[in-house]
Parts: sequence; structure tokens; C-alpha cells
Amino acid sequence: MAAEDEGRTEEPSEYRLEQARKEGRVAKSQEIASSLVLLFGVIVLIIMGKWMLSQCIGVLNFYFSRCNNPDVTDANLVTAFFNAFLKMIIPIGGVAVIAAFLGNIIQTKGFIFSLKPIQPNLSKIVPKFGEYFRKTIFSGTGLFNIAKSIGKVTLIVIIGYLTIRRNVFDVVEVISNGQILSAVGKIASIAAQILVIVAVLFLVISIPDYFVHRREHRETLKMTKQEVKQEFKELEGDPEVKGRLQQMQRQLLAQNIPKAVKEADVVITNPTHFAVVLKYEQDVDEAPKVTAKGEDQTALYIKRLAAENGIPIQEDRPLARGLYTDVQIGAIIPMIYYKAISLVYAHIRQNSNENVN
Repeated sequence: MAAEDEGRTEEPSEYRLEQARKEGRVAKSQEIASSLVLLFGVIVLIIMGKWMLSQCIGVLNFYFSRCNNPDVTDANLVTAFFNAFLKMIIPIGGVAVIAAFLGNIIQTKGFIFSLKPIQPNLSKIVPKFGEYFRKTIFSGTGLFNIAKSIGKVTLIVIIGYLTIRRNVFDVVEVISNGQILSAVGKIASIAAQILVIVAVLFLVISIPDYFVHRREHRETLKMTKQEVKQEFKELEGDPEVKGRLQQMQRQLLAQNIPKAVKEADVVITNPTHFAVVLKYEQDVDEAPKVTAKGEDQTALYIKRLAAENGIPIQEDRPLARGLYTDVQIGAIIPMIYYKAISLVYAHIRQNSNENVN
């Protein structure tokens, strides 16, 4: 069922995305990680191929030289096998782990540690065949995954067929001449070509797969209008979020104060603790609006800028405190302040007329 059908029409907020990230729920394609593991694993095999072949031959010589030994419990036999096995497998395994790690880090844009995905959940154990078939087959994502799997198998078949067809006569010729090791090397080279081409193509395919998963991830996190309102209320009371918002407001305020004061009609002060900057655009706003405000040092800074720019400064303690507390920057003043503000503007016009005369 689409998010819109469930009433979730709003895009997920940054807070919701961050919470999902903390829980380990991020947009991620397993195809990218598996493609990188395959590609780098094949590269390591190509680089270390000759050395690994020599190690295998050495192990075989070791065992064949001792095939007449009646003591099958000889510890050296087991030790030799595990030594050779670990020497060959550790480089490949190490590169595969690093490639898988990088494949996930690139997608999640950093390291995420969360125990939420592995916490026991009995609801996941109960079989839900209807929901499973709906998600895996009868959905856009399910059809995309089926098409992707068929496409990958088809690519492997086509690439394998074309590569083998191009080199098969060379292999037959080498084998017919009795050059067994050369034939093994030729077959290994063909296999390496197939694997490299397949790994690169799989990596290319994984890019659109990532964007499909990203879209699906955001779809699952969409919110209803009620959830948006509820989240806003919760965040508004969160001390950490409130402190961050206040800090951002202070930064914005510091950037906009000089411009706001320069274009202001009047600055109303407390006189020292508060300062509120008002601007009225008659053809745009229905009433004056607060374009900047501050307290203590910021209030003194606003008064100094107003004096430098010739902006009227009106001292009104209750009005300054009320506007500072009740009206946000950029907001129109409430109706309860209309009478007081009209008197302020009337006083400004009167002083202006007297100065002109």
C-alpha cells in the first residue's frame, strides 16, 4: 500500500530521518556492497593467482610424498593443510570484508552503530505469506527485483558465452599439445575476464538499485499531517532542540540586524534591556512587523545602529517587553498592540513634521 493511501502525504522531516538513522534504518542497496566484494575479490585473485597455484601444488606435493605414511593421525598433515589454507584465504577474505565495509559506509555516509535491527521481535517470526508475496511479487519494488535478478543471470550467460566462444579454440589447442599447466592458466584467465566484466556491470546495475531503495526508504518514513504537528510540538519542548533553534536564531539575528535597523521605521526600547525593530510596508503588510529584536548587549547594539542611521527610538517599557516576548522576528504584530503602535507612529509623524517646519 502506497504511503498516500495510508494518509502519509508529507515528506519525512530531518528529525524523523535522523531518528531512523539512529535505529539503523537507512537507504541502502546490498547490490553495491556485494558488487564491490566480487570486484575486489577477483582483483586479488588475479594478482595472487600464480602464487596461490604454487601453494596448491606445494600442498599436493607434500601430501603425495607422504601418501605411504601409515600414520594418518600425524599432526603435521593437519597443520600443513591449515597453514596453506589460511595463507590463501586471509588476503581474499580481508579484502572482501574491507570492500563490504566501504560499500556500506559510502551509502550510509558514515558509520552507524545500532542494536535495534538485531533485537528479538516475535512478530518477525510469525509467517505472513500474504504480505510476503505482496511485497516480493505484487509490488513495484518486487517486480523491479525480479527484473533485476533475471537481467543479472542473463548478463552472466551472455558474457560467459561470448568470452568462452572467443577463447575456446586456444584452450583446445593448448590441451591437444599436452600443455596442462598452460591450459589451466588459460582457463583461469578466461574465468577472470568473465568475473571482472560481470562485477563491473553488477556495480553499474547497483547504482539505480540504490536510488530505488532510497525512494522506498523515504516512502516508508512519510508522515501524516497529524504526525508533523505532533512532532513539532514535541520538538518545541525539547531543551536540546530549543537551544539549537535559539542559537540559530541568534546567528541569523546577528547577520540581519544592521540591514533591519537601517530600513526600520522605529526602534522601541525598554530602555536598556530590550529593543524591538519595527517596519511597516503599507502596500505589503496589513500592520507593522518585527524585523529584529534583542536584549541586553544586543539591545544596546540595536540602539547604537538606530542612532547612527537616524532611526527614531521610542522608549516604552511595557510595549517593548510585550513585543519582545510575544512576536517572533518577521511576524506581524498582534491586534492587541495596534493601538499602542498607532500612537508610536503618530508620535513619529508629529516629530517629523515639526522637524520639517
